[in-house]
Amino acid sequence: MLPVARWSMKGTPQAALVALVASLIPWLFWFGAAIATLVTLRRGMAPALPVIVAAAVPAGWWWTQGDPIPLTTTLLTVLMAIVLRARTRWSEALIVGVLAGAAMIQIGVFLPKADTAMMLEQLRQSSTDVAAMLDELAASGVDATQLAELVISGVTGLVVMLTAVACLALGRSWQAGLYNPGGFREEFHALRLSRRELLIVVALVAFGTLLGLPSVGMLVWIPLLMAGIGLTHGVVGRKGMNGLWLVAFYVLLITTWPMILIVLFVALIDTFADFRGRLAHND
Repeated sequence: MLPVARWSMKGTPQAALVALVASLIPWLFWFGAAIATLVTLRRGMAPALPVIVAAAVPAGWWWTQGDPIPLTTTLLTVLMAIVLRARTRWSEALIVGVLAGAAMIQIGVFLPKADTAMMLEQLRQSSTDVAAMLDELAASGVDATQLAELVISGVTGLVVMLTAVACLALGRSWQAGLYNPGGFREEFHALRLSRRELLIVVALVAFGTLLGLPSVGMLVWIPLLMAGIGLTHGVVGRKGMNGLWLVAFYVLLITTWPMILIVLFVALIDTFADFRGRLAHND
């Protein structure tokens, strides 16, 4: 993919063409978002605007077909790229991305076009277990339709946010590969939330809870998760450990929920303990 990124950076027309074609192809929108991110990180928002538009227009067409993921992913990725370029801090870019993603969930961007109540009724008729569960929710005073819409929006928003983070990382790695070899590895290994940023995350959790905004709680843990992943990469890299340790780490992270909680907890402690700084001091 790096040769394609290198060719794209030869000029705005090339980058716009790649972003346009990638965003038109189903399930390749992430490549167009990453190209727009690369140009934004390297040149700034104004010079990258034609490329962003080239990626956004086909993604917008997919939205009209009922799929909001390509466009929302592109917009979130570019937004975080703008913050990362201006502030050079991954944690700040991630927090801004979380706020934007939560706002999208809250205003109903990811709600399905189909009638949710009708979908639930079809599920009720097709399964006695589902019918029993819906009856229990109704007896508890829970609106099953609102709950279903919240779950659908939350899961879709979470997928979009994680995809946007992956696109941002891909664009940043291309930038480092083309202009600053090893820069992305060093930057990602140092990813860590400061105490002020952790306080912001806690405040967002409290804010979302008090005001009844579940969308905030659905995404606000992502910066801490990425800090934990950065910590793992940093420790493995500093200790010169075999890359299989990272493979095992990601397998556990993807397949086991407790591993996610452990990573979040360790990242929380690292905000105060600075494990990588201690390792560097010991070395």
